[in-house]
Amino acid sequence: MTLLEVLVSLAILAMISLLIYGAFDSMSRGRKGEATRSERARQGREALLRMTHELSEIFLSMHNPPSLSLMTRSTVFVGQNSMPFDRIDFAAFAHRRMTRDAKESDQCEVGYFASEDPEVSGKTDLARREQTPIDMDPLRGGVVNVLAENIVAFDIRYLDPLTGTWGESWDSTQTFGQFNRLPLELRITLTIKGLPGNDPTTFMTKVMQPMLKPLQFGIPQ
Repeated sequence: MTLLEVLVSLAILAMISLLIYGAFDSMSRGRKGEATRSERARQGREALLRMTHELSEIFLSMHNPPSLSLMTRSTVFVGQNSMPFDRIDFAAFAHRRMTRDAKESDQCEVGYFASEDPEVSGKTDLARREQTPIDMDPLRGGVVNVLAENIVAFDIRYLDPLTGTWGESWDSTQTFGQFNRLPLELRITLTIKGLPGNDPTTFMTKVMQPMLKPLQFGIPQ
């Protein structure tokens, strides 16, 4: 074999190796991209499923001691409107006892809100806050966990059973308007950031409220 034949053979081998590497690299990137899309879709579906379950267990209670100084808890339903991320805090029968025979109630405070990732610049996650037992500060405290990553919008609308109209906010602590009342239905829209070059994915659901009146057992209607 001459030197020229060896050089041509090496060149052909290099081209074949480059093509094979490109094919495997493209397959690897495609697999990673599909795995990322599937994971984000799973997070979006599971986030809406959990919110639907917990938002259907909302309650307000009028069981308070006669003296305000003896109060140890406050049940509220507060939905705050803020573009592009809303926030909602409420009391619900949503606490899960993880230990057998644990002396814990299923009552808790729950909140959903957007939270910036301290480790990744420009990344916003949907966070879930749970405080048990319920205390006097229904908008703060408890344990915070990430429910869905890389969100770009979180919107909640509230259907007023008295007017039949959809509103952008709700506050059961207001003396006038929505005092000690719950919305008939909630409409939740969650948008998760897409992969580079792809559009965001939007998830939407509605939640009916089975308990519209505050709990007041033993109190004459």
